[in-house]
Amino acid sequence: MATGLKKMALAAVAFAGLTAGSSAFAQDADIVDTAVAAGNFQTLAAALDAADLVDTLKSDGPFTVFAPTDEAFAKLPDGTVEMLLEPANKDKLVEILTYHVVPAEFPASEVVKYDAAKTVNGERIHIDAGASGVMINDANVTATDISASNGIIHVIDAVVLPPSM
Repeated sequence: MATGLKKMALAAVAFAGLTAGSSAFAQDADIVDTAVAAGNFQTLAAALDAADLVDTLKSDGPFTVFAPTDEAFAKLPDGTVEMLLEPANKDKLVEILTYHVVPAEFPASEVVKYDAAKTVNGERIHIDAGASGVMINDANVTATDISASNGIIHVIDAVVLPPSM
């Protein structure tokens, strides 16, 4: 178990520092490297590591990642994150995380033109662009168009769950 915690801590450090709209990274940094500066994506980092998805999000893409913050993960019922990070629940974790990824570059200017998008896990997310902002299912988009060499990150304030869950 200590090895798992060490891996989670290393993944969290690797994701430390992404700030909304940050231009600290050049366009040649991939989604994972762009997120390396994040202090509010430690849970996402641990989840990506536990699900063996880091290499996927470092691949060519293009991807659009709707990235939940640590506060978004904290809104889940007590014990949910810990349960999902257990090796026995890897398939469920992969299903949830890939529901946050669209296999195309989808900037905010395009997101607002659609009412849904097909995610990497095959399910569709609902998009609602209104006067009060953009929502992905029940999550508010709080920051947009964080560019990376293999796609874009949009920050959301809730973890979105696939309809199958």
